[in-house]
Amino acid sequence: MLEQELNTYWKTVVNTIQDGLMVVDRAGMIVSINHALEAITGYARKDLVGKPCSALNCDVCEIARDRQEGHWCALFRTGSLKMSRCTLLRKDGRYIHVLKNASLLRDAKGEVIGAVETLTDITEIVQKDHQIDAFQRQLRAEDGFHGIIGASASIQKAFDLIANARESDAPVIILGESGTGKDLVARAIHETGPRSRKPFVKVNCAALSESLLESELFGHVKGAYTGAYRSREGRFEAARGGDIFLDEIGDLPLSTQVKLLRVLEEKIIERVGDNKPIAVDVRIISATNKDLKSLVEKGSFRNDLYFRINVIPVRLPALRERAEDIPLLADAFFRRAQLKSNKPIQGISDEAMSVLMSYDWPGNVRELRSAFEYAFVTCHGPLIQASHLPPNITRGLEHRSRPQRLAASAADIQKRDLVNALKKAGGNQSEAARLLGVSRVTVWSRIKKLKIDLRRTVS
Repeated sequence: MLEQELNTYWKTVVNTIQDGLMVVDRAGMIVSINHALEAITGYARKDLVGKPCSALNCDVCEIARDRQEGHWCALFRTGSLKMSRCTLLRKDGRYIHVLKNASLLRDAKGEVIGAVETLTDITEIVQKDHQIDAFQRQLRAEDGFHGIIGASASIQKAFDLIANARESDAPVIILGESGTGKDLVARAIHETGPRSRKPFVKVNCAALSESLLESELFGHVKGAYTGAYRSREGRFEAARGGDIFLDEIGDLPLSTQVKLLRVLEEKIIERVGDNKPIAVDVRIISATNKDLKSLVEKGSFRNDLYFRINVIPVRLPALRERAEDIPLLADAFFRRAQLKSNKPIQGISDEAMSVLMSYDWPGNVRELRSAFEYAFVTCHGPLIQASHLPPNITRGLEHRSRPQRLAASAADIQKRDLVNALKKAGGNQSEAARLLGVSRVTVWSRIKKLKIDLRRTVS
């Protein structure tokens, strides 16, 4: 195609482009626009041609002006504008989000004669991003007590203990079966306590050998043992001023227990291979799924250490002990999996929920979460059925007795809690929001969603 022919069809090419295109002269006056720019801004060609480009009310326009050097726009100084996000005011008064690119236009002699700018409408993308952010905020807001989900009396009792423990500097021990969320509790105590701005260091006492564990906890000096080529600080030093979380403390060797006892009593440590005391200001949070009293009786856990770490015990109930929380947990895990997978799965069937309610959950909350991750892989329909759950959960289902007490649905629990909060607050939605630990907007939306009659509720 000859250049002359190309020039003939250039107008058709420009008007076929879906991005808005605008040409301005050196003074910033609009010389030409394409059809897409008319559609994006709502302005017709006659509304814009001959007008300054500031007529589009771009929110970065004033920022871009460079009067000190005599340029009406920074583009004439920098030469180009790449992927700049901004908002424009349409003719109908609506703001739209656009992605802007621009470049200078030069004549055959290299002199600047104007500039060309393209605008891509990203309003729909931005709105979807905002919707996802709002959905994620809602998930976080409704995730219970710092990520620990539940409304049963037993878990609420644990929440009260956590709230009290976070204000103290005394050692905390978290007791509960594997999968009950002990690590979440430890982090909640740290993040809501006075040491939240300092480090939170976790050590799994069951994952390391005795020699490695001492080095990991207390550090070592160069030459302390074969392979110790340089000195290294331990986890207690790394956690200075903050909290150290000793998970599975029941597996701590006796020799290490002696050193830990000294840390609790004297607030000092000694690195492996050294006898120089190092002062440490650390609050100890420990956790175990073992019966420490039984270990003390067997002689595998020191009695004095047991009493030192057992100052504030927080017991987490097993999931089978709070079956009424299963629908609430199931709803939360379903929504998380839905958000991650983007699959068009709409909900959980009554049959599947019945199976979840009748299972004993030896793996507790962790196992329930894994069950939904499995179900989202196997389910290809609109509802999660019993057949989509892991085989170990559905195995022997016909011999299982149905739960004698039907648990309340997530909506029922949510409505009950909201009504109680509104009654305590005398109908004040802001106070009810504070009691529930959510925003006032969330309270208002739940009142609408759950069809709560405020006058009848408060009276």
